[in-house]
Amino acid sequence: MSTDAASQTTWLTQETYDRLSAELEEAKGPRRADIVAKIEAARDEGDLKENGGYHAAKDEQGKLEARIRQLTQLLRDAKVGEAPTSAGVAGPGMVVEVTYEGDDEPERFLIGSREDKADIPVYSANSPLGLALTGAEVGDSVTYTLPNGRSMSVQLLSAEPYTG
Repeated sequence: MSTDAASQTTWLTQETYDRLSAELEEAKGPRRADIVAKIEAARDEGDLKENGGYHAAKDEQGKLEARIRQLTQLLRDAKVGEAPTSAGVAGPGMVVEVTYEGDDEPERFLIGSREDKADIPVYSANSPLGLALTGAEVGDSVTYTLPNGRSMSVQLLSAEPYTG
């Protein structure tokens, strides 16, 4: 698999995939129809320039259409499966604990999708940190590039399967 394809793939649990699929169907059907009805009703009121209801409905429509596009792409590119069951190697579906170079405080987070309803912080597996950690074993140090172009190193302290 090429790096480009890998960087677009998002790991999702079956539960998250099903929830997002249902959200997409709701957005494409009843929610979209409700907004279109609001726009038509506001349009019937006359002058659109000073019609707050019309502008609010158009704004709502824009946000809904953006969410539909986002969900469509996410679900199209998703890799669906169960969380890993073995500990010790970082990757999607794993709760990891790391320490950053120069910092003694460990940080704990899930490597996954921000769409996952986790009770801890979630870092995308496609983020620079998520990509650097994927495949790392407990005790390994990895380096990744920050948005400002600098490099940062982290040490993997633990990697456990996410259990929800």
